[in-house]
Amino acid sequence: MALCHNISLAISLVFILIHRVRSWPEDPTHGFVELPLNTSNFRIQKPYNLPVSDRYSFVDGVHKLWVYSTDEPLSKNSPTNPRTEVLIRGYSYSSDVWQFQGYGYVPCGTSGVCIMQVFGASLPRNTTLQLRVYNGSLTYYGTPILVPNIYDKWFRLNVIHNVNASTVKIYIDGSLKYVAPGRGGNSYYFKFGVYGQDNESHYMESRWKGIKVLKKCV
Repeated sequence: MALCHNISLAISLVFILIHRVRSWPEDPTHGFVELPLNTSNFRIQKPYNLPVSDRYSFVDGVHKLWVYSTDEPLSKNSPTNPRTEVLIRGYSYSSDVWQFQGYGYVPCGTSGVCIMQVFGASLPRNTTLQLRVYNGSLTYYGTPILVPNIYDKWFRLNVIHNVNASTVKIYIDGSLKYVAPGRGGNSYYFKFGVYGQDNESHYMESRWKGIKVLKKCV
């Protein structure tokens, strides 16, 4: 009887351990190489009639980007909505597997805004990915909802774009939230910040730190 009890207890412990291992966050960066990145790789896009300092700051390692729905676009004749974004230059790509990692923060009240993009797609589309915030929910474009309450907390974002397989994986805090199809195109790059979409709030803000660009080992 005691032997049976011990075996049953051991089996239960094994199942508990398996469950806990499966629930541990993944490391999406495993098998990737981090690429050199410095301020020269950050191109700030902001309302064309304002200095950078009116819509962007970088203090203690944190990028703070904000914009108003009444602001001008990034160039005088642009038909696009107001934005303040960082375009990561020097790492445009057209093949292989690339990854963006960053810690993001969206304050309560910011809504109707894109906070991260994989730019590049087949026309009439312009982007392979947009992560947006609507009323506190983080979404893939307008739907589906990936995280229902993203306000006022830091989260780790990992976006993996496999160009050859035409897939985009989105991880939040090490948990795979969505696998999206590619959208064509032949050249891509990463962006983060705030870019007004539909029904945007008057004031839009996001903060970012720990930005990395990585490439899959081949």
